[in-house]
Amino acid sequence: MSTLLDFTLLQGGIVQRFIEWIINNGGLYVLLIVVFAETGLFIGFFFPGDSLLFAAGIYISDLAKEFFGFHYSVIIVLVVIASVLGNMVGYWFGRTTGPLLYERKETLLFRKKHLIRATDFYHDYGKITIFLAKFLPIIRTFAPIVGGIVKMDWKTFVFYNILGSICWVSSMMLGGHFLQSWVLTEFGFSLKDHIEGITIVIILVTTLPVLYKLFFGKRKEATQTITNEPKP
Repeated sequence: MSTLLDFTLLQGGIVQRFIEWIINNGGLYVLLIVVFAETGLFIGFFFPGDSLLFAAGIYISDLAKEFFGFHYSVIIVLVVIASVLGNMVGYWFGRTTGPLLYERKETLLFRKKHLIRATDFYHDYGKITIFLAKFLPIIRTFAPIVGGIVKMDWKTFVFYNILGSICWVSSMMLGGHFLQSWVLTEFGFSLKDHIEGITIVIILVTTLPVLYKLFFGKRKEATQTITNEPKP
């Protein structure tokens, strides 16, 4: 469920060509746009955030070389900033539009069920949702919007937004970078030739919590409803 784009890119080695295309066509700027959109615009849930960040970590030395030769840590900082700004835009959008979003007509780029799912997640986990949502596809797109709708305290939102962005971006990108270095040193091959398999694993890992919440959560709610029904 990571996104439709994730699954589309898995076919026929397209992931490999997609990543290489990004690297050769303003790679860092495309990455920043994707991260900003996925964390701040409700249309962003189409983008493959986790897999793209991990793959960017594998290619991070190339990205740094293209960006004036800076150290790769600069790339990570820029992506963190894009994530933070994206969430702030999502929060502002939710705060200004408010309940009207729940009445908005569904379109190809807007599904009310995603907003409702993020709202339920917020009610279950409270303010820390903004942090946890960074690691969950779709939820991370709508969580800041919900935070704005419920008028979450701005300082609290900013704190969890920055903390979550740092942990999400650095774990994904540094994970890709160091795993690439270790595999290359120990086994003599590059992960750049196995992007498809890595992407599948990331999709499964990031998708399972969402699927569990979606299916088992609904089953639990249904059971509670039946249990609470008054006896005749």
